[in-house]
Amino acid sequence: MSNEQYKEEEVSPEVNDDLYERFSITIDKGQEPLRIDKFLTSRIEHATRNKVQQALNAGMVMVNGKEVRPNYKIKPADEIIVYSDMSPEETDVVPEKMTLNIAYEDDQIMMINKPPGMVVHPGSGNYTGTLLNGVAWYMKEKNPDFTEDTVPRFGLVHRIDKNTSGLLVLAKTDKAMRFLAKQFFDHTIRREYVALVWGDMKNDEGTIIAHVGRHLRSRKLFEAYPDGEHGKEAITHYKVLERFGYLTLVQCILETGRTHQIRVHMKYIGHPLFNDDFYGGDKIVKGTVYAKYKQFVENCFAICPRQALHAKTLGFIHPETGKEVFFDTELPEDIAQVIDKWRKYSTTVGSAKS
Repeated sequence: MSNEQYKEEEVSPEVNDDLYERFSITIDKGQEPLRIDKFLTSRIEHATRNKVQQALNAGMVMVNGKEVRPNYKIKPADEIIVYSDMSPEETDVVPEKMTLNIAYEDDQIMMINKPPGMVVHPGSGNYTGTLLNGVAWYMKEKNPDFTEDTVPRFGLVHRIDKNTSGLLVLAKTDKAMRFLAKQFFDHTIRREYVALVWGDMKNDEGTIIAHVGRHLRSRKLFEAYPDGEHGKEAITHYKVLERFGYLTLVQCILETGRTHQIRVHMKYIGHPLFNDDFYGGDKIVKGTVYAKYKQFVENCFAICPRQALHAKTLGFIHPETGKEVFFDTELPEDIAQVIDKWRKYSTTVGSAKS
């Protein structure tokens, strides 16, 4: 079989926060019938037959929007979505006892309010102490038979950055996992963030459209590509909530979910997130040169020693009831304190100017 007989695109979890959207494959004309387990094993690098069959049996492989079994034979024009990781190097999740801020839980889903500074899942350099380690412990305490074979990656279907706080949804059943993963893939999840950004934004609301992808020189960073020459389509809607002169509090609604999307998009329009050390927000971007102002900003950096970004609201169709549900959280203490300080500072400066 030649490479010209199919189109394949690998979607790394590092470039899309929909953790299980790993591969998207469209079969071209000329493809002869072939069992899908054999096809995926031969075409996905590092994939093993066992991994592929586990993914198929768990319903993590969709063909034309429907689950298929390992003996399904692919045909021209089939659209295949693989949600599960096929890599044999995938890090095992070791259960660890820890305190989880569970905002909501039922038989199908669990909502967790993640604190800043916590990595979501194990990976290179972070094998313990992650949110998923704690979830694994919690799930197994409630049901000793619960394993990654029961629900892959203990139900994780998306993630947020280590230093971003806020809501995550996890699935507790295969059905819920497939249902939620598809909503993330279709971009029908309602995700609202609150961010504190540098500068006085010109418009009260707007939409940022620019592909987001790896920085061409630094693998740790992402970049906005407005002409779409690199990366993947990314769309962020924003609305100003409050103005503080040198800073603006904004609501960001994600239409897509790319890694660092809000951080990259805000930098792209000239408003990096407050204290974002990756994208230039950890220095004075706007304001005066006076020593008192510099000290004020440094005090705020100390209160909120991370990018001022919080995943505040998450809405989706519930996998069991079929009804739309919304979950909301209060701003964490560090961001709330900084907002209060800037609110008072802007009022004082405004009074001095008048």
